[in-house]
Amino acid sequence: MFITDTDLYLFGNGTHYEIYNKLGATPLKMDGADGVLFAVWAPNARVVNVVGDFNNWDGAQNPMRPLASSGVWELFIPDLKNYDKYKFEIRTKTGERIHKADPYAHFAELRPSTASMVYDIEGYKWKDAKWLTKRKKKSPLDGPINVYELHPGSWKRAEDGRFLSWPELAEKLIPYVKNMGYTHIELMPVMEHPFDGSWGYQVTGFFAPSSRFGSPTEFMSFIDTCHQNDLGIILDWVPAHFPKDAHGLARFDGTHLYEHADPRQGEHPDWGTLIFNYGRNEVKNFLIANALFWLDKYHIDGLRVDAVASMLYLDYGKDDWVPNKYGGRENIDAVEFLKHMNSVISQKYPNVLMIAEESTAWEGVTRPVELDGLGFDLKWNMGWMNDFLLYMSKDSIHRKHHHHQLTFSMVYAYSERYMLPLSHDEVVHGKKSLVDKMPGDIWQKFANLRTAYAFMVGHPGKKLLFMGGEFAQFREWTEAATLEWFLLEEFEHHRQLRNFVQDINHLYLKEKALWQKDFDPDGFGWISCLDAERSIISFYRKTGKCNYVIFACNFTPVPHTDYRMGLPAKGKYMEILNTDDMQYGGSGITNPGELVAEKHLCDGREYSVPIKLPPLGVVVLKNCKQQGSKR
Repeated sequence: MFITDTDLYLFGNGTHYEIYNKLGATPLKMDGADGVLFAVWAPNARVVNVVGDFNNWDGAQNPMRPLASSGVWELFIPDLKNYDKYKFEIRTKTGERIHKADPYAHFAELRPSTASMVYDIEGYKWKDAKWLTKRKKKSPLDGPINVYELHPGSWKRAEDGRFLSWPELAEKLIPYVKNMGYTHIELMPVMEHPFDGSWGYQVTGFFAPSSRFGSPTEFMSFIDTCHQNDLGIILDWVPAHFPKDAHGLARFDGTHLYEHADPRQGEHPDWGTLIFNYGRNEVKNFLIANALFWLDKYHIDGLRVDAVASMLYLDYGKDDWVPNKYGGRENIDAVEFLKHMNSVISQKYPNVLMIAEESTAWEGVTRPVELDGLGFDLKWNMGWMNDFLLYMSKDSIHRKHHHHQLTFSMVYAYSERYMLPLSHDEVVHGKKSLVDKMPGDIWQKFANLRTAYAFMVGHPGKKLLFMGGEFAQFREWTEAATLEWFLLEEFEHHRQLRNFVQDINHLYLKEKALWQKDFDPDGFGWISCLDAERSIISFYRKTGKCNYVIFACNFTPVPHTDYRMGLPAKGKYMEILNTDDMQYGGSGITNPGELVAEKHLCDGREYSVPIKLPPLGVVVLKNCKQQGSKR
């Protein structure tokens, strides 16, 4: 018996973490015959049949049998092969006949077709053992994390406008990202979805990489190639909701199986989607097993969990909602689901990153589950992002009135383990591209953007930048078109900006002070954070006793040729990066040669140094010889 009583018990209990090896369409040999074992959970169906090309979509030919009272149905069909199309034909208790795609399918037809397809994902021979061994030995949180977020359908396209396949993306994308100095690629959802305009966030095939880009094996090869090039892969993952498409999970067996029956609990009115019922064991099992599936079968290095806030709060986006049993707005079932999921993943894959897109002040998002936290490794710092982009969008003459938006993030910087995101959400729907958010003429826009990126690299927290930001695409992002790569060929400003991003990325990788103590207050110190009138701030990052990297940031176009800045230690310093360097399109106000600390009180520090602080620029210094700290 392929599906055992133990399998059914664990699934019903919500703890069968490898249920993806049992449900769905599993190629195997049974009674000497090669074929496929189909299994589906449909507890409220009267009859379930397998239909497909192989039986002319005639359900009467292949009826499934129920397994006791588990709600699981199974059937072995011999002589099937990869790419054979199928669905489950379900007769509901009301007599309705509906056709559903397989919730556990490994592959699906190219949209707008909706059938599932048989696919054996066990045959790929991985070559990333070295990467996995290294990952197992060391937590990525202890190292640099610099993420390049991208939408695989619009990063680049073929000359005829079609999507690039995974092999084509491997050839073009991986060398580019590696050369640019990123540590990880984050893919917007690649699970199967029917509508391109959803960007992948309305999933119908949770266990199937989208057929838009090729086969599951080709996707595995893409990930494998990333690992062989020392690049991690993070997937956007969407356990918060699913669409109402007829072939999907909605009313799967004629009842509200995966979603709540009460629309006040079961629907997102703003998104037009359905909310998972986190209180049902089999639904929780589906989602937890789905997360583990991508880590197990595809060697994924992290999951960025979308819309966590919508899961945590029962009133999220709703005027009419149902309180929890205590009368509160917290979704107790969702909280327990997240804790359960993260505790299982931390045990099975301890150095895989679980990243929460969580936009509220929920306490303990990255606190361990055993300490009553949600158990995520990182949380997107949406507060920093909103404040910082609002500040940067102000004309420089007005920035002095908004200085707190630049500095406030350090008040709570260590309340969670944060990632600083400049993501796709910030360059769509009329928000403008990053460079177009910047005020001023064309020179000032680019100078502002260089300054913004340098400040982001210096600020504690792991980093994420959406594709196109590295060369200052002016047009808002759209999933319907490729990035504007022609800008690099035709305009020097864009080439210089990309070169700057490449250089500062590699500086970030090289300087341990910029990441080793991201979550330790000892790794950061303000030098000056109160000079609102001139819109200047300075701070240091450090590792060890006296290894300092110092940032002096000028957010106005007024240069300061004799700006005295306090230093955390005596000794000699060198400028290791200047956003105003002419090679980046700046005006060339730099600080060549050694800078020697003088015994001159400034910024409350015994030692200081005069520097040239460029307009709309950042000067980055490093101490040359480690000396005793003088505070």
